[in-house]
Amino acid sequence: MEERIGYRVVGKIKAVKGVCPVGHKVGERFELSGHHTGGLCGFLYHDVFPYIIMLQFGGGFPPDWGDPDVIALDCVDKDNLVTIELRRIK
Repeated sequence: MEERIGYRVVGKIKAVKGVCPVGHKVGERFELSGHHTGGLCGFLYHDVFPYIIMLQFGGGFPPDWGDPDVIALDCVDKDNLVTIELRRIK
């Protein structure tokens, strides 16, 4: 069994504008970490990786940015925009 390092990070697809070429759909959930893509598209994982690491190891955002445990990010493909919410689970 794998030993967990840091906090759990869960990604949830919040929106898809156009047609995701990988097939991601609104509501899909992914267990993510620095070692595991959880089945997330490689391009999107590449874009969100720094935020996964930050959330996994206890980093956060300034209080005036909102919830320090949550961030929403967009895919690099602006014609088929996928929005994912990353959430740290404490």
